[in-house]
Amino acid sequence: MRGLMLTTALFLLTLLGMQTHACELDKMGNGCRISSGQCSCGYGCKAEFRYPNMEECKLAITGGQRNSCYSTTRCMHGGSCLQITSDPGYKCLCEGTGFFGTRCERPCPGPENPHYRGPFPYECVVI
Repeated sequence: MRGLMLTTALFLLTLLGMQTHACELDKMGNGCRISSGQCSCGYGCKAEFRYPNMEECKLAITGGQRNSCYSTTRCMHGGSCLQITSDPGYKCLCEGTGFFGTRCERPCPGPENPHYRGPFPYECVVI
């Protein structure tokens, strides 16, 4: 019985580990980003963390550095702006908006959009 519990726990930890890594291990690291006007720091994909530390992140909020998400027109239709290190310095998160695209500007395919061609956008998956 104890062996089965240990095996189950290891299996669940392995699944959790697989779910939390969204990029290769050599592309992971510590950093900070601006989200909803506040700095948040953590460990994850380096590309998602624009600033190497809290000090530089706070400098960006106070105007000491360029904040790529400062413009309210970056993401459309309620998409959230996330600063990243690669150009153009931000990424729009469109999940749950009914839109997809670089700036959440394209309506998700569905019965009202039958002429859409291409792979189904992950931002449009509704669970």
